[in-house]
Amino acid sequence: MEILSILVVDDEPGIRSGIKRILAGHRVSFPFMDDDYTFHCQEAASGEEALALLEKSPPEILLLDNKLPGMDGMEVLEIIKQKKMDIMVAMITSYASLEIAAKATGDGAWDFIPKPFTPAELKSSIDLITKQYFLKKIRRTMKEEGKKIRYQFLSVLSHELKSPINALEGYLQMMKEGELGEGIQDYDEVLDRSLQRVDGMRTLIMDLLDFTKIRLERKDEKIERVNLKERAQMALSTIKLLAIQRNISLNFSGEDLYYDADPSDLDIMFNNLLSNAVKYNHEGGSVKVSVDQLDTELEIKVSDSGIGMSVEEVSQLFKEFVRIKNSRTRGIDGSGLGLSIVSKIAELYGGHIHVTSVPEKGSEFSVLLPLL
Repeated sequence: MEILSILVVDDEPGIRSGIKRILAGHRVSFPFMDDDYTFHCQEAASGEEALALLEKSPPEILLLDNKLPGMDGMEVLEIIKQKKMDIMVAMITSYASLEIAAKATGDGAWDFIPKPFTPAELKSSIDLITKQYFLKKIRRTMKEEGKKIRYQFLSVLSHELKSPINALEGYLQMMKEGELGEGIQDYDEVLDRSLQRVDGMRTLIMDLLDFTKIRLERKDEKIERVNLKERAQMALSTIKLLAIQRNISLNFSGEDLYYDADPSDLDIMFNNLLSNAVKYNHEGGSVKVSVDQLDTELEIKVSDSGIGMSVEEVSQLFKEFVRIKNSRTRGIDGSGLGLSIVSKIAELYGGHIHVTSVPEKGSEFSVLLPLL
């Protein structure tokens, strides 16, 4: 439950005390809100007193009488606008006119409460203002998160792409100057390293494209009946070459299981889980993949015999652009997006991902998708 502060500005003590009494036990709740809202009222008898309180401790909501001794309500509203105070304002007025309404709205007023008003009318206005406050708060949060994501996006690009580009430039310069010899065979190792760098950049770009798709596209656009066993086996075929290079065995268990989903979502999920299981494994290790039907869910499970993680590392695992960095992961490329993408896909279908891990013994990832 969240308590919103309301400043009641009116030169009539009866109006101020009446508003406090009406709102004392009032609670606002809408189905789309996470919490209910209640209210705490402060009072001011003049515009000057109100501005002093606004400077000291600005409320979320201001109920402002237009006719005040000295500075009137419209002047107070103009100052609030000039100072860019983030306050939801409702004008209380006995002499409403189209001109006043237009000016007040232009200066940021959200609603008008005509005098005399009933308790029901006041509560209705407060309900409307509270809803607008909630939506404004959500918009602000989304905007701030958007800025954070853009900053992280650019940071990842600048860091993850700068390093391989510098390396490629260095390798090409070595070849141009003939530092290792005149024959192309003299540069086999340099070419292998260059190709690894290119592959790392390609992986980063594909992760960023997947990340954008998951964040922006609706999951119900390309829904069809998908065989989980077939998608898992396709992903195993894709990762097989890397597994052979590291002498890692791949094992699958499970029957034909069908789920209504976008096939590309499941491909992204399997590919990310299997890629991590192989990359963070020991030479000569193993990866096991299974798909099973539980009582009310389908389970996709990928386990490995790899380097594992601590409890603290697991807690950071599904955050965007976060990579686990320690002595065991040094030299392993990645964007820090793969598992975040898997988690978001699971959430799109009402599911979730769970992981258990033991350092140096391995990890097990379980994705649970509800049967609809």
